[in-house]
Amino acid sequence: MPPRPRRNRPAAPRRLNEAAQLADQLQAAGYTKRDIARIINRDPSLVSQFYTKNKGAAFVPALRQVLAAVHTGGITDLPELTSLASRHITRRTTASGTKARVRSKAVLITPTGSGTGRVGAQAIASGSSRLRPLIAEAARQGLRLAFTVRLAKTGYLHPSGSRTDSPGIRRDVLQRADHTEERSYGSAQTGGHDAADFARHVDAAGGDVTAAVHQWLVETERIRPDAHILHLEVRTWRPR
Repeated sequence: MPPRPRRNRPAAPRRLNEAAQLADQLQAAGYTKRDIARIINRDPSLVSQFYTKNKGAAFVPALRQVLAAVHTGGITDLPELTSLASRHITRRTTASGTKARVRSKAVLITPTGSGTGRVGAQAIASGSSRLRPLIAEAARQGLRLAFTVRLAKTGYLHPSGSRTDSPGIRRDVLQRADHTEERSYGSAQTGGHDAADFARHVDAAGGDVTAAVHQWLVETERIRPDAHILHLEVRTWRPR
C-alpha cells in the first residue's frame, strides 16, 4: 500500500519585505537594529516589526538613501545618516486622505515631579529606550531620581543589607524564589541622584539606559561586570 502524502508539510521560508532586506544590509554593514531605529527616528520595536509584521514600507525610500550613503558615500556618522533619512520619510495617508498622526508615549511626570518607568527583559535587551524620555524630562525639570534593578544574587558584590552597597538598603531589598534580587539605589530620604547628571551618563552611553545603569553599578563596585540586569525601574521626584 503506497504511503499517504504528508498533510503538514513545512511552510516555505517567508520572504522578507524590502524594509527588512534593507535593514539586513545595514546590519551587515555593522549597524544594529537600535542604530537603524535611531536613523529613522523610531522605536527599535518597529524595526523588529519589519520582520515579524511586514511593516516598514514607509521607510524604504529613506533606508535606500542611507544604504547608498554608507556604501558609496562612505558616510558612517549616525546623526548625519539620521538627517539624510529624515528628508525621505513621509507619514502615511489615512483613508480620508489626511496625514496620519505619529503616536508617541506621554512622559508621565506629575506637577509634583513624581514619575515612574519600568522595563523588562525584552526592552532591557534593546537599551531600555522607553525610559530615556522620562530621564530627559526629569533632567529638564531639575528633578532627582532613583532606580531599582533586579539581577541574579550572584551578580551583586555585597550581601543583602550591606551599607557599603547603599545606606538603608535593608529596607529596599526584595528577594525572589528564582534566585534573583531587587535592590533600590536612591530615595527621597537619601537624596537620590541628580537627573541631569544621570541623563549625561545615558547620553554618553549612546542613549542606552541599560548600559548607563550597568556602568554606574560596575564603576561604584556594586555588581560584577558580567552581571545582567533583568528588570529596571526609574522613579523621579522634585527636591524640597
